[in-house]
Amino acid sequence: MDQKIINLFDEYTHKPLRRDDFIKRLALLTGSMTAALSTLAQLEVKYDNAVTISETSNDIITERITYSTDDITMKGYLARPSAAGKYGAVVIIHENRGLNPHIEDVTRRVANAGYIALAPDALSASGGTPENPDEARELIGKLDMPKTVNHYIKAFDYLKSRTDCNGHTGCVGFCWGGAMANYLAVYVPTLDAAVAFYGRQPGAADVPKIKAALQLHYAEMDERVNAGIPAYEEALKKAGIQYELYMYEGVQHAFHNDTSGPRYNEAAAKLAWERTLNFFGSRLK
Repeated sequence: MDQKIINLFDEYTHKPLRRDDFIKRLALLTGSMTAALSTLAQLEVKYDNAVTISETSNDIITERITYSTDDITMKGYLARPSAAGKYGAVVIIHENRGLNPHIEDVTRRVANAGYIALAPDALSASGGTPENPDEARELIGKLDMPKTVNHYIKAFDYLKSRTDCNGHTGCVGFCWGGAMANYLAVYVPTLDAAVAFYGRQPGAADVPKIKAALQLHYAEMDERVNAGIPAYEEALKKAGIQYELYMYEGVQHAFHNDTSGPRYNEAAAKLAWERTLNFFGSRLK
C-alpha cells in the first residue's frame, strides 16, 4: 500500500483529524471516494483475527477483575496459567483504541507463556472501552495523564497482593501503551522489566529514574515515533540503563497488531514477540 496512505492513516489515528476530513484526503490519494472507502476497509482493524489463544484453553484461566486506585475503580482483563504455582506478573497496556479483543488475546498469549497477565482498561472511568474505535481514541485523548499513570501504577500493587504472584513484575505496551510502558519504567522503581512497542519516549531528564531493564521495538517506517529515539538512547546510555533496542526494517507502526490490516507484518511480529518473551523469561521467573 502507498506509504502516503499509511502516513495519512497514522495521522488520523494519532492526531486530531476528523473522520470526514480523513476520508476526503484519502479520496484525493486513491482517486475516488469509492476507492477511498475500499482502502479504509483494508486499513481498519478486524477483530475476527484476534484469537490466537482461546479463552477456553485448558492451559489458562481468564476473568474480569477490578482494583482500587486513589480516585476510581479500574476494570481489567486478567489471564493466568491454570496450573497452581507462583508466577511473574505482566501488565499489558493497550493502544489508543482501548481494551479490545486484540489486547485481550495478547493478554492470553502472555498467560500462556507462564505469567499472570493483566490488561487494565484506561477508560474505566468512562464505563469502559466503547466498541467504536474512533470514540475510544477520542476518550483516550481526553485522559488526565498523571492520573492515568497512577491508575496503571496501582495495577502492580494489585498484582503483588495476589498469592499466586512471585513478586516479579513487568509490562508491555503498544503505541499509546508503549509510551505508557516507558513512563511506568520511570515511575515504578520496583519494576523488573518494561517492553515498549513503537511507543513515545519519556523526557531525557526522567531517564535516570529508571530502574527496570528495557526492551524497545521500533518500526523503520514510523517516522513520528522514531524521531524521539536518538535523545532517548543517548539518555539511556548516559544513565547506564540496561536496554535492548530493535529496529524492524521496512515495517510500519502497529506491525505487531495482527488485526491492523496492511500494517501488520507477520515475520517482524513473531520475532519481536519471541524477543519479548525471552526478555521476560530472564527477569520475571
